[in-house]
Amino acid sequence: MERMIPIRFGTDGWRAVIAEGFTFENVAIAAQATADYWNQEMARPASEIFGRGAGVVVGYDRRFFSDRFARVAADVFSGNGFDVILTPSPTPTPSVSHAVKHLGAIGGIMITASHNPPIFNGFKLKSHYGGSSDSETCRAVETFLGVNPPRQAAGARIEDVRPAHFAALKKLVDFKRIANSRLRFAHDALFGVGAGCFEQLLAGTTCRVTTLNGRHDVLFGGINPEPIDRNYGPTRKFLRRHPHDICLVTDGDADRVGGMDGRGGYFTTHQIICLLLHHFIANRKARGRVVKALTTTSMVDKICAAHGLELVETGVGFKYICAEMLKGGVLLGAEESGGIGFPGHIPERDGIAAGLMLLELLAVEKISATRILAGLEKQFGAHRYGRIDTHFPLERRAALMEFLRNNPPARLLGSPLAEVKAFDGVKFIARDSSWLMLRGSGTEPVLRIYAEGRSAADAGKLLRMGVNLARQV
Repeated sequence: MERMIPIRFGTDGWRAVIAEGFTFENVAIAAQATADYWNQEMARPASEIFGRGAGVVVGYDRRFFSDRFARVAADVFSGNGFDVILTPSPTPTPSVSHAVKHLGAIGGIMITASHNPPIFNGFKLKSHYGGSSDSETCRAVETFLGVNPPRQAAGARIEDVRPAHFAALKKLVDFKRIANSRLRFAHDALFGVGAGCFEQLLAGTTCRVTTLNGRHDVLFGGINPEPIDRNYGPTRKFLRRHPHDICLVTDGDADRVGGMDGRGGYFTTHQIICLLLHHFIANRKARGRVVKALTTTSMVDKICAAHGLELVETGVGFKYICAEMLKGGVLLGAEESGGIGFPGHIPERDGIAAGLMLLELLAVEKISATRILAGLEKQFGAHRYGRIDTHFPLERRAALMEFLRNNPPARLLGSPLAEVKAFDGVKFIARDSSWLMLRGSGTEPVLRIYAEGRSAADAGKLLRMGVNLARQV
């Protein structure tokens, strides 16, 4: 009887529970399938092409056994004729993505489960342009799973790819202005690979960096390393006792950003996106298309309308934003989870770059992020966001989406319905710009319900409305 291979690629790769689905054997199978795909894509086999530079870049995060899983993947790529760079220590995902693009590699692998619980690990697939591989590529790799047994051989060279990434970041931002700003900021690394990055970048400058939750802990201090309010408790208490100008937060693999004000007040990822969009328009005098995922705040829409900027809305997942960035002409790309991409960099979310851009904003305007945000809300109104993840059977999801498309509510909290978007889940948008969206997880029996209103109470009411809609199927 043929053995089923428990590997399925989701948003930008494959993830599973360590020692259940995520095993050394399955990592080797996934790496072999990727090697087979890349060898098919090239005119000649890897063994005839590589020998200088990096054919494949492999990095890993701080999760349990990530270094050993990465070594298995690297050995498979070496065994298939690729010249492989393997990072010597846990490394930010954007550093790996930058190396892929900078070195002209055919692709890269990042062993990480990003913000997921500590029991998970993952196999993120990066394409030659230095961004998340698209759905077509992921599906193509899946067709090679189990076709050939893994071929493994030692041969990867160990190389730290962070210095080149950090050098690129210093060119991306106005580093001299930041360096002379005398900003005193905190960085909550959430026990992830971002720990120490800002200290290293700003060493020898007038900035003072306080790194919090920076130790290597495979259990992430008992949290999921995601930049959201419920994970900020200890850092909030610290900031109340020891005020800073701002607190930056990065997730487990440092490709996403969150934040707090200097006294522990919570900034949503939506507010951070709006702060950065404001900075690019008002201070950098930038123009271009703005790309956002469906679940991102409507304040972005209003800012774009006020400045005559084209807005492109994509499905959920940075790979869709990446596709738009590859077309060129993008001013900013952003998603609800805190993933933000910048022009002139890699077509990839980069939490460290986003953090530096926030520091640049403060260095330029010389007022607090809270005051800047208050100015934006005075101009565009308050926008309060909420989200619920609830269990929902996979087999009922299609029926629910069809029901929602065919039975949209006439109003959202008294405001007439203005538009329905149904290209990734179903999103109801009211005339007053409040909205409610229901969307299923790509890999789990989970229904995500998102909402935005003019107040936290309104967002809560919309979320409850979403729960009631889901119960009708």
